[in-house]
Amino acid sequence: MIRVLLVHDASLVRSVLADWLRREDDLRVYDTSWRAAPGRVRSVRPDVCAADLECSDAPGVPPLGELCGRPADGTGPRLLVLADAHRPGLLRRAREAGALGYIGKEGAPERLIEGIRRVAEGERFVDDSLGFGFLEAAEMPLTRRELSVLSLAAGGASVAEIAGSLHLSHGTVRNYMAAITRKTGARNRIDAIRISQGQGWV
Repeated sequence: MIRVLLVHDASLVRSVLADWLRREDDLRVYDTSWRAAPGRVRSVRPDVCAADLECSDAPGVPPLGELCGRPADGTGPRLLVLADAHRPGLLRRAREAGALGYIGKEGAPERLIEGIRRVAEGERFVDDSLGFGFLEAAEMPLTRRELSVLSLAAGGASVAEIAGSLHLSHGTVRNYMAAITRKTGARNRIDAIRISQGQGWV
C-alpha cells in the first residue's frame, strides 16, 4: 500500500482529486492544504507527497523543503509535483528541492497515478508535457536566491520585508535586486518583475 499525501490549496480540486485517487486499491490517500502540510507529513508519514506548485500563502515560493526533507537514514516522503510548463521558475525550484516526479496539470489524470507509483519506487518520472518548461528552466539566468528575492518583490514586499523573510541584510537584498535587473535586461525593479512574470519565472 502506497501512502500518499495530496497537497493543494484549492479545497474543491483537492477533494475531487483525492476521491479519484482513492479508487486505486494500492493507494491510501490523505489530503491537506499547504498551510497544514508540514504537520500532516509528520502525522501521516506518507511514502509520496503529491503537491501542487501553487501555494496561496507563499506566491512563487512553495515551501517544498518542508514536504521532502529526507533524514540521513533515507526515510521520509518522496516528492511529486503538479506543475505548469509555463512556470519554469517553479519547476527549477522543485528540482532543486529534490522532487522525483513532475506531472503536467494539463495532462491525463492517469499520468498522476503512474507518477505516484513510479516515484514510490524511487524512480524519476517526468510528464512529457513539461519538457519545454524544463528547457526554459535550464536557460533561466537567475539563481535560486535571486528567484526568492524576486518572488517576494513581485508579491509587493519591501526591501526590509524581503531582508527579514530571507534573513539577509538590506544591502544584500539591494545587491540581489541590482543583479536581477542586470540579468533580465530591465530598466528598474518594476521592469524586472514585469519581464520575469512574462517569462513565467515568478
